Amino acid sequence: MAWTLTTPAAFADQTPPGGGGLGGGNGSDSDASGNADGDQLSATASGIVYDRSKNGSGPKTGSVTPATNWTPPACWYAPKYSPAQFKKYVEPIWQAESTGHQWDLEQKKRYVDGEPYKDFNQDKAGKGFWWTSFSNDSYPPGWDACNKPVFWVDKGDPPPADIPEAITPEILSKLAYAEIRVPGTKVTLAPEGPTKVNLPTWAWLDGAEFKPVSVTASVPDIGIEATTTAEPISLKIDPGTKDAETYPASGVCPIDGGKIGEPYAKGKADEDPPCGVKYLRSSGDGSYPLKATVTWKIHWTGTGVNDPQDLPDGEFGADQEVVVEEIQSINR
Repeated sequence: MAWTLTTPAAFADQTPPGGGGLGGGNGSDSDASGNADGDQLSATASGIVYDRSKNGSGPKTGSVTPATNWTPPACWYAPKYSPAQFKKYVEPIWQAESTGHQWDLEQKKRYVDGEPYKDFNQDKAGKGFWWTSFSNDSYPPGWDACNKPVFWVDKGDPPPADIPEAITPEILSKLAYAEIRVPGTKVTLAPEGPTKVNLPTWAWLDGAEFKPVSVTASVPDIGIEATTTAEPISLKIDPGTKDAETYPASGVCPIDGGKIGEPYAKGKADEDPPCGVKYLRSSGDGSYPLKATVTWKIHWTGTGVNDPQDLPDGEFGADQEVVVEEIQSINR
C-alpha cells in the first residue's frame, strides 16, 4: 500500500483567509513520513492512503465517467500535522514576514498565545492532530471553498460540527471513485475485417477482463476507510450511423454469466447475435465509428457501513472504425 499525501501550497502564496487563521491548501500527492522532532510518541500526520492493488490495470484502462452530473468532492479537511510538524512548518513563514505583520500576529495569537491554542498544542503530542484542507487536483468549482483555519482534533473525537467537509468514510468513498480504473472497451467483431451490408455482425468483449475492480481509501491516523467497487453490468453499442440496427434493439447488451456478448461460431450464420449490429448501408470509401460503452455499477462499504451504498453508475467507452461493404453478386 502506498502512502500518499496531498500538500497545500505555501502560505506565502495564499491570500490570508478572512477568519484570520491558516487556511486551506491545494496541491498534489507527496510522500508522508513520521518521526516529528520533539513529539513524545513520534506521531505521524498523514494524508489519504489509496490501495489500488485491486484496480484495473494495463495500457487501455481509463477512469469512468459518472452517468449523472455527480462529481467527486472538490475539497475536504483531514489530519495532517503533529504539533512539532505544524510548528516546524509555520514558524519559517512568519519569520519571512511575507504574509504581512498583522496577519502573522493574528496567527501567533491563535496558535501560540492561547487564543485558543497554546504553543502549537505541543503538550498534546501523540494525542491528536492539526487538521487542514485539501483540494481536488483537477480544481473543480468549489475547490477553494474549504478555507477554515487549521484546527486541532483530539484522537477519538469527531471534528467540529460546523465543518461538514471533514473527512468521513463517505467522503473517502467518493475520492476512491475518482481513482477507479477499468479496462478498455474495444469489442471483438465477427466477421473480422470489413463487414457486409444487411449481415449481422457479432460483438463481444473478453469476459476475463471485465470483472469487478475496487480502490480502498483510508486515513490511518483516525482509523477510517472506504472501499469503492465497480462492477460491469452492460455494454452499449452505438453503430456510428442511423443506417443500422442493433442486437438487442436497445443496443444495450447485458452481462450474462460474467460475459458480454457471445463469440461467433461456425453454424450460427443464420442466427441473430445476442449482442451486435447490422449495417443497412455501405460506409463507402470511409468507415463508421462504432462506439462501445460499458456501464459499471458502483457502490461502497467502509468503517461503520457494512451494507453496500450506491454511488452513480460509471461509463467508459471507446470508438473503433468499422468498414461496411456491399455484398458483391456474381453475374453468370
